[in-house]
Amino acid sequence: MTLPSMAPAGELPGTAPPGEPRASLRERKKLATRRSLRRVALDLVAERGFAHVTVEDIAEAADVSPRTFFNYFPSKEAALFGADPDRVAALRERVVRQAPGEPVLVALRMVMVSEAQRVADELSELGGDPADWLRRIKEARTDPHLRAAHAAQMAMLERAIAEGLAERLGTDPERDPYPGLLAATAAGVLRASITFWAASGGTVPLDQLVNLAFRALADGLPERCALRQVIEKDNH
Repeated sequence: MTLPSMAPAGELPGTAPPGEPRASLRERKKLATRRSLRRVALDLVAERGFAHVTVEDIAEAADVSPRTFFNYFPSKEAALFGADPDRVAALRERVVRQAPGEPVLVALRMVMVSEAQRVADELSELGGDPADWLRRIKEARTDPHLRAAHAAQMAMLERAIAEGLAERLGTDPERDPYPGLLAATAAGVLRASITFWAASGGTVPLDQLVNLAFRALADGLPERCALRQVIEKDNH
């Protein structure tokens, strides 16, 4: 299975690779707490169902206070999906600033491939077997409450992308449907890619799936495209 490598045993998550500045102890502890909260949230939701898990439950299981939980995530949904308003705002800015002068679809593909890599990295860094986390995500999405929460998160992501595209293009999304259409397409690509990735147990890297999907879009979604052979190619 091709997924980002796990941190070596005994090494605190967040340790920088050779040649890169090492994060401070405080920063590494904060990152470890964030990951612990996500692990616990995923565990509890897989065990009890989304509607039967509270922020207080997550905080207690992670051995922190609810106040500490809210220092890291604004809601239990954010803990599950690794999303928060700051990250969504950063995504919007990347859409605006990425690859100046390039066609908007090229820049958006680059941003969304990077976002896919971040999602995969965060899942890998939770510790344990990445395939097991993917299995839990797949099972949890059968929960109707969780599907609704995920849809709300994706809507927030889509809105940020649309705003970033409108600013990049210098247009008004109230008068020009193009930014909204492209944002909905980008969100759909990410959602479909994550669903396939989880169902396949991470056989193909998520960023590769997103990249191939955007290239197929740019080509007009032909029936014969590299995306449809991605499993066969990855096995050869």
